[in-house]
Amino acid sequence: MTELNNSELIRLSAAQLAAKLAAREVTSVEVTQAYLDRIALVDGGADGIHAFLHVNAEEALAVAAEVDAIRAAGGAEEEALHELAGVPIAVKDLIVTIGQPTTAGSKILEGWHSPYDATVIKKLRAAKMPILGKTNLDEFAMGSSTEHSAYGPTRNPWDLDRIPGGSGGGSAAAVAAFEAPLALGTDTGGSIRQPGAVTGTVGMKPTYGAVSRYGAIAMASSLDQIGPVSRTVLDSALLQEVIGGHDPFDSTSLTDPFDTLVAAAKTGNVTGMKIGIVKELHGEGYQAGVENRFNESLELLKEAGAEIVEVSCPNFKYALGAYYLIMPSEVSSNLAKFDGVRYGLRVLPEDGPMTIERVMAATRAAGFGDEVKRRIILGTYALSAGYYDAYYGSAQKVRTLIQRDFDAAFAQADVLISPTAPTTAFKLGEKLDDPLAMYLNDVATIPANMAGIPGLSLPGGLADEDGLPVGIQLLAPAREDARLYRVGAVLESLLEEKWGGPLLAKAPELKNAGLGTAFNTAGGSN
Repeated sequence: MTELNNSELIRLSAAQLAAKLAAREVTSVEVTQAYLDRIALVDGGADGIHAFLHVNAEEALAVAAEVDAIRAAGGAEEEALHELAGVPIAVKDLIVTIGQPTTAGSKILEGWHSPYDATVIKKLRAAKMPILGKTNLDEFAMGSSTEHSAYGPTRNPWDLDRIPGGSGGGSAAAVAAFEAPLALGTDTGGSIRQPGAVTGTVGMKPTYGAVSRYGAIAMASSLDQIGPVSRTVLDSALLQEVIGGHDPFDSTSLTDPFDTLVAAAKTGNVTGMKIGIVKELHGEGYQAGVENRFNESLELLKEAGAEIVEVSCPNFKYALGAYYLIMPSEVSSNLAKFDGVRYGLRVLPEDGPMTIERVMAATRAAGFGDEVKRRIILGTYALSAGYYDAYYGSAQKVRTLIQRDFDAAFAQADVLISPTAPTTAFKLGEKLDDPLAMYLNDVATIPANMAGIPGLSLPGGLADEDGLPVGIQLLAPAREDARLYRVGAVLESLLEEKWGGPLLAKAPELKNAGLGTAFNTAGGSN
């Protein structure tokens, strides 16, 4: 058996870990414990990363021990193990999980335990993947920085004074800081892809309906999508094949198999493909260092045999405005269930009559944060009599125009490409009091959710100005997730060849007090 220390183990990709587990070069208990040790070292304390809201050590080690026992016994049961059996994973705390609290980053659900597992959790359990714990997020997934969590912000491992993106900053930071090899996130307007961009990780939003939403606490049901967070494109493909597939508990679930994703990620060829630059998703308003890395990626794809064409999607300029009418409207409806009566927090009014209405008002006032309240008010207004057609109805018409723009663009190109976010990670607190400036971080990611198409963000390099990660976004037609993995894997390989290794190997040390370890300690590449 090859001896690997903890620093080396946690820097292996999920695919590499799976291969070593299958070859019995390492045990799942050793791998899981290495990640739990890493979490204990860098996640807690006032200056820690704070990627996790709950750590699930006992159950994770029990699942790991079960996998090790099956492999030690051999036979048919070992042969039936999934490829990722024994590979640990973290889960965004918006996805309900038996045996662990599910808070959605909100005080209104503090300490709440779900009586059932989300479909994706059932699939992780069936694959025997140890669940390390639940990761931090903006409250009910409303935000772009993970600063709106009721339990405090998560920090970006590249610079602990900066945001890790949002709403799924906890999942992205956990993967970037080597606290987990894989994680689950949810993406409503970019909440997997934008955190991936600013932390140097891979974030995938599958086609709407490709992965069941059953058990994901809904923010905006027509936009939400669960997807993988990883350090490599292949790892995301492996995880999506685990969690994807039709689910009768989700009325929007597709019946398509989506079983060629891993094969696509291993194809490694873009010769003859047309890759479209979206005119409206780069240029003015984008940081110079982001543009530079984007242009370098285009040149690499061109040298690999792809044809680069420019496409125009003129209605994308209305996407942000339309999104911030449709999404809050659905928030207003979906969050009505948190009333202080059925489950979660209950706050009784201090004086006056004890009516349901007054209990609901007191509970929601105490349990919801400012951003949640802001979106509920906006959505309720947009749905109110006299304004429905002018606001919500008009936004839905814009949504149709955006879908038509994509149809026209994909008639000219196989895949579309853009920067994932207009800037690198901004400093904690910098935009917290300016909601409109915060919303602009999603300008490049929102159109994919409005159209239900898949989107993949992968590391594109470091910006010249600040040395922070830049994300490259790839978009494909609905149901063509495999196409994204094919192109993404090629671009990832070309970029790593240019850099001399994975981007995360270039990350600085975690210097803040109490962390006591180098971020890029020598070890295997990811």
